[in-house]
Amino acid sequence: MARVLVLGAGKIGATVAAMLAGAGDDQVVLGDVDRAILEARAPAGMATLVVDADDPFALRSALAGQDVVVAALPFFLDVRVAEAARAERVHYFDLTEDVATRRRIERLAEGAGSVFIPQCGLAPGFVAIAAMALVDRFDEVLDVRLRVGALPKFPDNALKYNLTWSTDGLINEYCNACEAIVDGRPMEVLPLEGVEEFSLDGVVYEAFSTSGGVGTLCETLAGRVRNLDYKTVRYPGHRAAARMLAHDLKLCRRRDLFRDVIEHAVPVTSQDVVLVFVTVVGRRKGLLTQETWTRKVYGDGSEDGLSAIQKTTAAGLCAMIDLHRQGRLPEAGFVRQEQARLDDMLDNRFGRVFG
Repeated sequence: MARVLVLGAGKIGATVAAMLAGAGDDQVVLGDVDRAILEARAPAGMATLVVDADDPFALRSALAGQDVVVAALPFFLDVRVAEAARAERVHYFDLTEDVATRRRIERLAEGAGSVFIPQCGLAPGFVAIAAMALVDRFDEVLDVRLRVGALPKFPDNALKYNLTWSTDGLINEYCNACEAIVDGRPMEVLPLEGVEEFSLDGVVYEAFSTSGGVGTLCETLAGRVRNLDYKTVRYPGHRAAARMLAHDLKLCRRRDLFRDVIEHAVPVTSQDVVLVFVTVVGRRKGLLTQETWTRKVYGDGSEDGLSAIQKTTAAGLCAMIDLHRQGRLPEAGFVRQEQARLDDMLDNRFGRVFG
């Protein structure tokens, strides 16, 4: 039985801990700096640990004797956890969407005796696995388009949006540069640009460039594809309102204020839907061909139920822990999400949420 420490008792961290403990194969401890949050969110009977993830010495002590650590924390704390994981030879998993953080963890993983698998979850995470499965079916790949959204089922405000996950992560998406491949060249593009509209099942959506969701796929597919981009899906009109806040009011320069505005004005919801829409265009046996992989996952919609973003993000991370345990991923060093096979993910007890 593996010993797993989950750091961060937010909605996603508590869900990861509950999923792993419920499967019965791991001895799970949930850690957080706030004792009150731990008491409120830890599943019944689960061991808890008060630990400050910003304290390197406290982290080393907390990780001693553990087999796996999950960082379900704000992205700016992830590197500290990864440093402690390397020192203690503990396998490391996280949910970060922050590009700079992922690059630092990749460097930390060089020559490590344990595995480092950042950017687990939905996007980054599962979407790269789905995209790679399509790419591998082509003789020549021209265009890869990744579209993912976590949307309220019943939007009723000017943003046509409700909070379903980390506010810091949302602000990062809207304010940081976005990785893409354009005409065969890796480059950065501006967030909240490249707006487009499409329909699925009779519902009209818009999509626009945001940061982080592509994970390491641009590096993996460099020199192999002509165009690759990632865009966040929202209901039409959201992008214009978000751009006004981020750029016209310059809240990207005052992110603490941006967070306060969002959290005090936009309600949370568990009545949500996650949309994954991946399209690859290329040539197979000489024919220009397009393939699309799409899924919708719905939240439970009840007070005590899981939201769609909780289900998909936590399941994506738990499945990667499983796949590593089963020897389907490298034993040590840095691992990219797209190194996992889609069939393995969908057959996994946690990954079946995407099936």
